[in-house]
Amino acid sequence: MRAGKWLDKQYPLTRATLRNRTVGIVGMGAIGQAIARRLDAFGVPVVYHARQPRQQLRYRHYPKLIDMARDVDTLMVIVPGGAATANMINAEVLNALGPNGILINMARGSVVDEPALIKALADKRIMAAGLDVFAKEPEVPRELIAMENVVLFPHIGSASVHTRDRMDQLVVDNIAAWAVGKPPLTPVPETPFKTWTN
Repeated sequence: MRAGKWLDKQYPLTRATLRNRTVGIVGMGAIGQAIARRLDAFGVPVVYHARQPRQQLRYRHYPKLIDMARDVDTLMVIVPGGAATANMINAEVLNALGPNGILINMARGSVVDEPALIKALADKRIMAAGLDVFAKEPEVPRELIAMENVVLFPHIGSASVHTRDRMDQLVVDNIAAWAVGKPPLTPVPETPFKTWTN
């Protein structure tokens, strides 16, 4: 609209829809579960891949990511970054996702093999991608910017007043817990508190 392109040509129809799609969530922590609940509201089938099955969840667990990629139409990636997940979404996973597949990465740029993704999109081995994170932020590969089958966001997944207020309050609550000798509310694996539970 703002670029005036609507005057030049009709907006093309898209095949990207949640209808008749199964969404595979890679990582089923608190955020993955929140997204799954929202997809439930739309009647979208959800399955997931995580290191361990979550017994309390009714969604099908796939021990192997490659198997899930073969069986779904959309992969939503919501895992932590780091060595354990580096290039987890590689050429093999993208090939398994297939030509009607959509990749959505809200995790970390390091989780997706970016050159493999660019090639899969260019070769139409997957249909589209939605990316909020990139391997070398804030640099975004020119190839991705040029592609019309990619939606790009500047890592703004948490950029709302409500979310940032809650993040700020969580910092305060963690400091308050530490100040009175209690374990942190949100311990991270790199700290000596990683085995504490609340």
